[in-house]
Amino acid sequence: MEYEKATTSNRDRRAKFIELANKRVSRTLKDLGLIANLANKRNYDYDDEQVKKIIKALQAELDAVKHSFTSESSGRSTNFEL
Repeated sequence: MEYEKATTSNRDRRAKFIELANKRVSRTLKDLGLIANLANKRNYDYDDEQVKKIIKALQAELDAVKHSFTSESSGRSTNFEL
């Protein structure tokens, strides 16, 4: 009986992970596409320093995500401002 609970709980946790991962990764990929749209010089004016700042922030967060999957600690920063 105890084993059944653990197995069911593990399946529920795995299913929840898959559900949330699918939603969150899809949303993030869409948002990255929207950020990429900012590169359109016909619609926006920006300088190289701003581009570097955006890329640095995105890369830092991606590195933090990679680290989260290989370590328990997370030193994430969720604030971004040009």
